[in-house]
Amino acid sequence: MVKDLTVGKPSSVLRRFCIPLFGSIIFQQLYNLADSFVAGKFIGENALAAVGNSYEITLIFLAFAFGCNIGCSVNVSRLFGARRTGEMKTAVNTSMLASAAVCAVLMAVGLAGGRLFLSLINTPDELMADSELYLDIYVLGLPFVFFYNISTGIFSALGDSKTPFAFLAVSSSANIVMDIVFVRNFQMGVAGVAWATFICQGVSCLLAVAVVFSRLKKIEADEKPKLFSREIFKSFVKIALPSTLQQGFVSVGNIIIQSLINGFGASVMAGYSAAIKLNNLVITSFTTLANGVSNYTAQNLGAGKNERVPQGQKAAVRLVWLICIPIVAVYLGFKTEVISFFIDSPTESAIETGVSILTTISPFYFIISVKIASDGILSGAGLMKKFMASTFCDLFLRVVLAFVLSDFFGARGVWLSWPIGWAIGTVLTLLFCKSKSNPWNRAV
Repeated sequence: MVKDLTVGKPSSVLRRFCIPLFGSIIFQQLYNLADSFVAGKFIGENALAAVGNSYEITLIFLAFAFGCNIGCSVNVSRLFGARRTGEMKTAVNTSMLASAAVCAVLMAVGLAGGRLFLSLINTPDELMADSELYLDIYVLGLPFVFFYNISTGIFSALGDSKTPFAFLAVSSSANIVMDIVFVRNFQMGVAGVAWATFICQGVSCLLAVAVVFSRLKKIEADEKPKLFSREIFKSFVKIALPSTLQQGFVSVGNIIIQSLINGFGASVMAGYSAAIKLNNLVITSFTTLANGVSNYTAQNLGAGKNERVPQGQKAAVRLVWLICIPIVAVYLGFKTEVISFFIDSPTESAIETGVSILTTISPFYFIISVKIASDGILSGAGLMKKFMASTFCDLFLRVVLAFVLSDFFGARGVWLSWPIGWAIGTVLTLLFCKSKSNPWNRAV
């Protein structure tokens, strides 16, 4: 189903488009949540810590996949909005080839340097074997991660957010079942968790790619598509590279923070792992909604309907705040229960760590959600320098303050730094969106 995001009331258009995206990311995050749940409940606290420890490194690989997603999606959205369907199909082909090359390089680096990366973040000896095993299997599945992300980017660019939701709903549900069967019934340990995710991601990827090309065949091209375009590739890199760097630096920052956390022992690591998965569920959900805003922005700018962009920003902020309310209520009202959900026979230190994180950061979701939603406007318009500047400021403050405050408050100082970085980054993003140099501000 192809949908034009340039017509209709912006709030209604974004709500219908973004809600399935939100549902999709919830199911996608269930992959990681299921891994943590099964590891913590059926294997042990050390297994949960090992999965969480490896997860921080996998976020670097995801940063590249996310960058390719955005680079493809924004180009396809803009060309679709301008009704240049031949070039749009060329953009898809070019993005696929570029992403395949990036994926191949990352697989080589990941398989060769997995243990080195884990050593650099001070992985404890008792967690090294399981962490390395989980990471190696994840790297083998990178082609599925990349091409699934490209496919969802194309679906979103064409205004279809329901098809990815259907794929993820089925595959993530299957992943939960397979996690439990592989670990509890087959006694495969951490490897069972990793292979279950590998298989389910592979199936969803293959289906998504098949449906994408089937959908594109039904769209009549105004000119013959090319296999590769140097100009479109340049545009792809212009958008994908800053997005990758932004996500990559965020991931590196998280790894630095993880290395700091690792110094406090396995129990604190387990509590941190549980809480960070819950936090990433929220932040990734906001980011996915922002991708929808990017598609909306790109389609409307491509169609010359600049005045709809600020209307979309206001509608996006209202939407993310509605999502924040129940999340914050659960995280504050049932903080002990949601942390305990991931750990079998948890230590007091693990529970205290997870509860402290949720209590400290969850009220500030109302702030960071505004930044992330508004970032979607900047990336959709191709204003990547502004997009990166606010994110780097946020990240730099969080990393530096994590080290400074941990000297005074111990491990708790790490997450005390997050609200400060979030607040300053949000102010910068809003100022960038208000700039008179932006096309939508010149139009109103």
